[in-house]
Amino acid sequence: MASSLPSTSGARPVASTGHAPPAGHAPLADLVGAGTSVPCVDGTERPYRDLDSAASTPAMTSVAERVVEFLPMYSSVHRGAGFKSRAATAAYEDARRRILEFCGRGGGDDVAVICRNTTEALNHLAYRLDLSPGDVVVTTVVEHHANLLPWARFATRRYVECDGDGVFSVADVVAALDQGPTPKLLAVTGASNVTGWLPPIAELCDAAHERGIPVVCDAAQLAPHRPLPKGPDFLAFSGHKLYAPFGAGALVGPRAAFAEGEPFLAGGGAVDLVDLDEVIWTDPPEREEAGSPNVVGAVAFAAALDGLEQIGWEKVMDHEARLAARLVDGLGAIDGVRVLGPAGAGIRRGAGPGTADVGHRADVDRLAVATFDVEGVHHALVAARLSAEWGIGVRHGCFCAHPYLLRLLGLGPSDVAEARRQVMAGDRRRIPGAVRASCGLGSTTDDVDALLDAVAVLASGETAPVPYVQDPTTGDFFPVTTAAGWSPADRAAGGGCARG
Repeated sequence: MASSLPSTSGARPVASTGHAPPAGHAPLADLVGAGTSVPCVDGTERPYRDLDSAASTPAMTSVAERVVEFLPMYSSVHRGAGFKSRAATAAYEDARRRILEFCGRGGGDDVAVICRNTTEALNHLAYRLDLSPGDVVVTTVVEHHANLLPWARFATRRYVECDGDGVFSVADVVAALDQGPTPKLLAVTGASNVTGWLPPIAELCDAAHERGIPVVCDAAQLAPHRPLPKGPDFLAFSGHKLYAPFGAGALVGPRAAFAEGEPFLAGGGAVDLVDLDEVIWTDPPEREEAGSPNVVGAVAFAAALDGLEQIGWEKVMDHEARLAARLVDGLGAIDGVRVLGPAGAGIRRGAGPGTADVGHRADVDRLAVATFDVEGVHHALVAARLSAEWGIGVRHGCFCAHPYLLRLLGLGPSDVAEARRQVMAGDRRRIPGAVRASCGLGSTTDDVDALLDAVAVLASGETAPVPYVQDPTTGDFFPVTTAAGWSPADRAAGGGCARG
């Protein structure tokens, strides 16, 4: 495989940020890169259809503009008396304040620890809760790896199983909470990154708190789409999923949880006094943020939160309800396509535009996310062809939620054992997976319709215009062509899309 990065010579972003929206349901926000044309294997360029918002979102133009405005004042945070340092510190602390307000926790005794992303936030919390191997953390098989793996380092995990549609009930969680020994924590997602299903967080928090058990909510998928819940004791979420792709995330929780003990990271900025054999840690949240912080990421994070709230949650939810209805119904109507999870569930939005009750689990709410497979076509090939032939960006693989996806796919122990054997031998071609399409503020009904048309072609068995080969190291498929942007020299080195 060539070691050079893919050529971007064929990609042509629109120079102006104020691009004209395509016909149909218009985007809700102006995003950097909207209107970009990308090369396809037939030698033509097509508008890029970004249906991978559940992974990372483009920046709002207002976020990019705020970053450019701030950069002349970029300087050390909490480190200097110079004017620029004071200005950078003020911007950083203003971002912290905005994070707390966005969570509905301004003016209280909670703190916001600014970190890289949700994964770092949950690892940070797992360390700081002073758990021991005999302590139990209740979590679910629906979780992203970020809300599964950190707890195993410090405690014993007790799992809540899902049903065949990939959901669980409050009663299922209560049963796990009531087992002995009493859990020290309930760790649950606010929204599945695989199916878009939204667990009943308020009811789960009530049940846990009645038993004196604190709750941490992985809100990475929830935060860009819905107001954050008030019930969880701890919230973790990321800027890169809510239109601020500059590397900042947040861990929000009670000040008392961080007031004693050693912080997750040790170093400058986290201390009041250090001698060669003694350290006096400073107060939270600074106690938790050793090293020079990502002030640009924090500024971008705050600007994105402002942008979401200026749009308004009702508009966001109505926009996505329309897209969810079109996406899930449309995929489910294509012969040979199976939508995983509570199909049709998230279309329900109550009264208002976009309302519909469709599918066998219409009582269950979900985001505008659909994970699906195409009969007889490898998930990596579906994703590769959507990109190379139609300019549509989706995700494939297990979406950093392997236990959940294996259940949704209905794979048994023998299937998993064979995939494990091959992965251990360095061959990733048989890693199980599916394809995920996910919408955001910049998505339109035209984007969804383009996906549906393309998937219908793939499901029909129509022959590809060029051959595709699968790389055993990554598991990804690549077109065999000399077309610009897709030639062998344009293949990037690095990990495959299906890893996670």
